Amino acid sequence: MAIQMGGGDETPMSDINTTPLVDVMLVLLIIFLIAVPVAIQTIEKLQIPIMESAESKDKVENLLLTVSTTDAAGRSAGDPGFEGASRQGECRVYFNNITPVNSEELYDQAFERLDAIVQRAGGPEAIMENPEMIPQVHIRGDVNAPWRCVAGTIYNVQAAGYPTVGFISNPVDPNA
Repeated sequence: MAIQMGGGDETPMSDINTTPLVDVMLVLLIIFLIAVPVAIQTIEKLQIPIMESAESKDKVENLLLTVSTTDAAGRSAGDPGFEGASRQGECRVYFNNITPVNSEELYDQAFERLDAIVQRAGGPEAIMENPEMIPQVHIRGDVNAPWRCVAGTIYNVQAAGYPTVGFISNPVDPNA
């Protein structure tokens, strides 16, 4: 650090004192060094239940999606001999929990469905007046479905225009 000594000018010193900045940055570094491993362990232990593909009795306007993968042998959830989703398997998305779709079909069908709901409500202005009429997307994720499959599904439905995406899981019995 430099210090200004004496001299004829009585002007105020305009240099920035960096000591408090360095102190704050060191504290933040220590906090992140402690918090990141805890967050990573928490994420790795996240368990989303395996769900069967079945028609849900939810509100008609909501879009229901099931995200899974093929098993080690490449079989999908409805195929005989399916051994459960594999983290290395190919992504499988089921539209309304029944119809298998790829990314392009998911986008197209989600867009068409949302457009029909908006038109039936009287247009974008009418549906915006009553936010409860805006449909949501509910995703059921297989316990072994990798995040890339779920993230791709979220991206496609949000690109199609759905503003709200949520997740569905089985409730755990607190008395069990």
